[in-house]
Amino acid sequence: MKKNSRNTKGKIVSAAWKLFYEQGYDNTTVEEIVEESGTSRGSFYHYFEGKDALLSSLSYLFDDKYEELEKTMDPTLSPIDKLLYMNQELFLMIENTVSVELLCQLFATQLTTSGERHLLNPNRTYYKLLRQVTMEGQKAGFFKDGLSVNDITRAYAMFERGLMYDWCISSGSYSLCQQAQIMMPLFLEGLRKKEAN
Repeated sequence: MKKNSRNTKGKIVSAAWKLFYEQGYDNTTVEEIVEESGTSRGSFYHYFEGKDALLSSLSYLFDDKYEELEKTMDPTLSPIDKLLYMNQELFLMIENTVSVELLCQLFATQLTTSGERHLLNPNRTYYKLLRQVTMEGQKAGFFKDGLSVNDITRAYAMFERGLMYDWCISSGSYSLCQQAQIMMPLFLEGLRKKEAN
């Protein structure tokens, strides 16, 4: 039953963000989202109070991407390379399916919401996968001593959000993926134990 409800909610979220990207947030109606998702108005309002409530749901879409990556990621990659791969795949998805304006609106809702801040929810697939890769790296001696799994996970998530935020305030004037290909290795190098490969 829970899986089915997640599928319905997921269909609504995916359809909404597809339409937001294609025709803009303001030009998308709840009726169009319901039609695109193949669900019902009742289902829509069961999960969301209205269209505005969908703005904070982008993190669900990101988590769907991470679930896919968890299954397809090459297990022979080093923990650092896994983190770089996860970042590139997410940013590629953002560049291809989420407009700068929508990402700005997501950050705005997370800054002003009095409810749950989905981006920071530690139960997200994003954080679970990050912790898993970080634990592997710590056990294999990749990361500096004295840094906990939570320290590394938090630092990575903060840096990644910082890259997205900068892209937003720069109005998407550069490639998010290309910028991350330069900046993310520099950041991860700071977490790496010097003798680790």
